[in-house]
Amino acid sequence: MNMTDINSNRTKNRRRIKLIVFNGIVAALYVVFTAPFANIAFGPIQVRIAEVMTLFPIYSAGMIPGVVLGCFISNLINPGNLGPIDIIGGTLATLIAGILSYLIGKKNRWFGIIPPVVINGIIVGGYLPFVLVDGTSSVTIPSVLISMLSVAGSEATILIVLGIPLIAVMERTGLKSKLP
Repeated sequence: MNMTDINSNRTKNRRRIKLIVFNGIVAALYVVFTAPFANIAFGPIQVRIAEVMTLFPIYSAGMIPGVVLGCFISNLINPGNLGPIDIIGGTLATLIAGILSYLIGKKNRWFGIIPPVVINGIIVGGYLPFVLVDGTSSVTIPSVLISMLSVAGSEATILIVLGIPLIAVMERTGLKSKLP
């Protein structure tokens, strides 16, 4: 091995370590910004401050695993655990939204905000009425549509109120270039 190969391997190892560390921090922050607010972070109206991190993939596909892992852990430790449908469904919605935000955000960062709203609205809003239904009521098409709109509206609110300023700060300060 020559010096060029050694330096190349060191650089690759540094990138891998940076990616793992960043994703670990993002996953931990997602949980920290979700768990204490469980009473408003789960259910038909989901005010999850951590969802602002769903915008990180706009700048780097490497951030998707941290956001997805954070969502998975948050859904897993939810005190009002909604079961495997929410744990898997919510995590899958976050994964799909992250991938789409990355792909769309490469072309237009502002349109990269749309996937978390639409995907969470459709997937999470689509299954919530079924996991939240009690024995005295039934799930109807209107209740599913209202749930979808409610989840999408909650997500849009968080991303507009906190996400747009976050993107502006990341753009202005150059933080976007620091993501792995």
